[in-house]
Amino acid sequence: MENTKRKPINLPRMERKQPHIWDVIDLLRAVENHGDKTLFRYFVGKELLSITYSEFAKKVRETSAAFKAMNLEGEKIVIIGDTAPEWICAYLAALASGCVAVPMDKELHIDEIRKFFGIVNAKAVVYGKTFNEKFIKSIEAGDTTVQYFIPMIPAYNSDFDHKVITFEEVLACGRERIEREGYEYPMIHNRENLAEMLFTSGTTGTSKCVMLCQKNIFSAVNSAVETVCFYPDDVLVSVLPVHHTYELMCLMAAMVYGMEICINDSLRHVMRNFKLFRPTGLVLVPLFVNTMYKKIWSEAESSGRAKALKTGVALSKTLLSIGIDKRRSIFKAVHDAFGGRLERIICGGAKLNPELVAAFEDFGICVCEGFGITECSPLVSVDRYYNRKWGSVGPAVPACSTRISEEFSDGIPNEAGFLEGEIQVKGDNVMLGYYNNEEANADAFTKDGWYRTGDVGYMDKDGYLYITGRCKSVIVLENGKNVFPEEIEEYLADIDTIAEVVVVGRKAKDSDEIILTAIVYPSIDKFPTGATKELIQESIRNSINQINRRLPSFKQIKAVELRDTEFEKTPTKKIKRFLVK
Repeated sequence: MENTKRKPINLPRMERKQPHIWDVIDLLRAVENHGDKTLFRYFVGKELLSITYSEFAKKVRETSAAFKAMNLEGEKIVIIGDTAPEWICAYLAALASGCVAVPMDKELHIDEIRKFFGIVNAKAVVYGKTFNEKFIKSIEAGDTTVQYFIPMIPAYNSDFDHKVITFEEVLACGRERIEREGYEYPMIHNRENLAEMLFTSGTTGTSKCVMLCQKNIFSAVNSAVETVCFYPDDVLVSVLPVHHTYELMCLMAAMVYGMEICINDSLRHVMRNFKLFRPTGLVLVPLFVNTMYKKIWSEAESSGRAKALKTGVALSKTLLSIGIDKRRSIFKAVHDAFGGRLERIICGGAKLNPELVAAFEDFGICVCEGFGITECSPLVSVDRYYNRKWGSVGPAVPACSTRISEEFSDGIPNEAGFLEGEIQVKGDNVMLGYYNNEEANADAFTKDGWYRTGDVGYMDKDGYLYITGRCKSVIVLENGKNVFPEEIEEYLADIDTIAEVVVVGRKAKDSDEIILTAIVYPSIDKFPTGATKELIQESIRNSINQINRRLPSFKQIKAVELRDTEFEKTPTKKIKRFLVK
């Protein structure tokens, strides 16, 4: 890939007036104003359907009215499943009716989901078809908190009086109420009241539940609208999981613009769907960007066009140096693979190799990297399309301020001439706190009220952030998933042949992919005298494989390393994780 010292080609700054969104009611008003424009295109089975902005706004109102009729105001409503108009409708209706929305990861084990139901005292759950059978079993087991199970696509019909009520029946209930007595969304008197709860990881042992209010949520949405280069006639393909605050925020920002959002139905079909939907913009994590880049070159190699592609890159750069941009014609085959209209990619969720930004620039596709964290709703900064700096995640968005804490700095400037330290955030986007977790809240904020991100970096003279590492143990995978090693270690501690273990992220041998690796100090006395290192490693590997079957795929241990000595520990016998290499 190309040396990134050359300057990126920045787009001209355009002034675009969009309504300021103070809360969900403002967002729904903007949705209604877009009228008969197509909002979503999506699959139901193999059938491709669409819904307009006005049709969707009507469904949100009906759902909100139904939640009122079901006495769910102020209650917690879990939403879980694949991205679908019904998912987003339930989320917005929950916010609009004074409920608390609780998006959950569809990859969680059903036992964990039920535990989380209990933690938040959920009264209703709206779910995708993959949960039909799982939740039927929960109903039969006698769930103690959930009053309504609402399948988006039911496995069977049900009566409204029963515990299972289909999403269509919810809409019918709301429609009947509106026709009979009318319905207006309740006024939002305090934008700082709890509106959303999100679990940061997958087990109740170490998970934290982030609490967000409407001010948090929509300050991030407004910041996305104000700082990202999108327009009302853009087409976006939704690829990432919708329960992620990153994806959900971007979808709501797209709705403010009036963009068309096309929902990818499967990762297996993503390239096919790019050609079908012909996006002008994408919101991705580094794993997708890297995969797209590899696919471009692998197809060029297999078709015998690799040499021509390299020649095209050199020719394009020569033309650009004299002010001539022919990238879309020179790289027509590359653009056609993504539908022929792709202009820009927003990338966040994990650190992106800046060489990939330069590589896509060569093809005429603008990549802007951003930085966020669930606790900040999630947007903190984004590289400005009109003044990009490769390797930077940009300056802070309008919703917040950022600073570099000297507490974590060694006082010595780095090669760029700036001090490195923990990135800290303060602003309207910063969460209310963690639910029922005073210890975590005390650790999360400084004495003067700044949120401690746990990310290490520096800020240049223009206020642009550069992330260089982490001071927290969380492992960020290329797909944007956060893995807290302590929770995996809790499982591994149950293996009697393991004396001590630390889980780290390592680069795979044959790629740049980050994989979870268990570094193990074995319990030698559990093995026969004279057992070889190979036998010990194989035994522990087999035991870990048993644990893997209980975990989501992104939390599974992929590699095992043995060590001959105990880990270095603090006086309180805690492993000094930062010393583990």
